[in-house]
Amino acid sequence: MNWVDTVLAAAERQGVARAALLARAGIAHEELARERWPIDHITRLWRAAAAATQDAGFGLKAGQHVGPHSFAAISRLLAASPTLRQAIAAVQRYQRLISDGGRFQAVAGPEASWLVYHPRQGSLAFSPHQIEAVLAAVVSFAGWVRGVPVQPLVVQFSQPRLGPLAGYRAAFDCPVRFEQAFSGVLLTNAVLDAPLPRANARAQRLHGRDAAARLAALSRGQQLAQELRAWLAGALPNGVPTRAQAARMLLVSERTLARRMRADGLSFSGLLDEARREVALRAVAEGGRPLAEIGQSLGYAEPSVFWRAFRRWTGGTPAQWRERAANDGPAHCP
Repeated sequence: MNWVDTVLAAAERQGVARAALLARAGIAHEELARERWPIDHITRLWRAAAAATQDAGFGLKAGQHVGPHSFAAISRLLAASPTLRQAIAAVQRYQRLISDGGRFQAVAGPEASWLVYHPRQGSLAFSPHQIEAVLAAVVSFAGWVRGVPVQPLVVQFSQPRLGPLAGYRAAFDCPVRFEQAFSGVLLTNAVLDAPLPRANARAQRLHGRDAAARLAALSRGQQLAQELRAWLAGALPNGVPTRAQAARMLLVSERTLARRMRADGLSFSGLLDEARREVALRAVAEGGRPLAEIGQSLGYAEPSVFWRAFRRWTGGTPAQWRERAANDGPAHCP
């Protein structure tokens, strides 16, 4: 949710209220109470923010405001690392505590090393602003860890340029290339291997153990989430599943299931919404059933309620999704 807060705050700085941005993205305000968002939720938020602000440099500006508060789970671990290179290794190890939306790859060279970003999008294509924000955040956060600004040798993107070059100069203060083979930041080995000012071996061990425990808990939560998602998808054709039914399936009491879900940061209503989404998108794309019938089978008594849910999931109507599936073919449908 730190990324969500980053986007919302960046939009607020440009005069776009949180409630207005969430509404434009088709995301209910209650979703802010969740501990993690699906990747597509965040993508919709980025798209809505770029559209609402009409700012070609929105992603760069958002990324430049990333600091220790943005990676609360591991900020102290990174600051206590001996070098920036070892801090980056910690980011790679505990990436899932930061985001499910991508991973970093370090490619070492004799004088300098690349930090390459590999996005992992959901069913929606990432907004290019997301990629720009990530690389701007890398440079901003590296400066915080080192205690002095970091100047890369080169920054490059696999996508075309979005805004004026002045915005990239402000974010990176180095040559920036576009439409390259990958997106990444090139840093000198001297910068990567210089001692960090807050390096502390004891603190690094303590915060490392905490991060490992958080990652293990997240993995356990994902195992429970996967089991519930699979059951929900199978149960939906027979009516809207309830948490009590899920507890019976898992052979635990409803109270025990609720406690496990709270501990793992899971929401039954959120998982049910995800399952409905997957079933709905697939059924609509296949094109063999009336749209109203699909909505009713998923527990939406009125077509208008199903239409609103579908717009929240995809940004469009069921009819538009079906038309896209017919034009693009099944390979493009989740």
